[in-house]
Amino acid sequence: MSTTVSIPERAQSLAKARTGIAGLDEITFGGLPAGRPTLICGGPGCGKTLLATTFLVNGAVMFNEPGVFVSFEETSDDLIKNVASLDYDLGALVAEKKIAIDFVRVERSEIEETGEYDLEGLFVRMDYAIKSVGAKRVVLDTLEMLFAGLGDTQILRAEIRRLFAWLKQRNVTAVITCQCCR
Repeated sequence: MSTTVSIPERAQSLAKARTGIAGLDEITFGGLPAGRPTLICGGPGCGKTLLATTFLVNGAVMFNEPGVFVSFEETSDDLIKNVASLDYDLGALVAEKKIAIDFVRVERSEIEETGEYDLEGLFVRMDYAIKSVGAKRVVLDTLEMLFAGLGDTQILRAEIRRLFAWLKQRNVTAVITCQCCR
């Protein structure tokens, strides 16, 4: 039995990037907003990284859209090992230049707020990674690690807006995970 889902006209006007995740593309009327960041929030262990990784792997394998995974918690080796049990061969996708993985070490104990906080260094790294594989998709996992030592909420909000605008300017479909949503 086949079910036809009618898509509201306003949902049709926004370009979508299919996730390839059963059910998700249907309830989002075609996938995530293409060329825009999407914030995925939830508690530890709820599947944020799994969803983001699946979005990236499916993009590379099913839709010929290379991707970049920027991790602030897990090393490349750990990420590759963790998703191997899901039958994802990230190592092969990296070797085939379909996915780039960049581990950005952020150590809370080494961060001291001493002045202007900005993401320029991250933007340079992401730009290089995006260009290295021709990425159409980007994952940032997890946002709170990036801003671990930042106490000024005005600067935090400004930098998050700047990050989202930077991703949008590059026309990549991004999944950003976060435990910090309230």
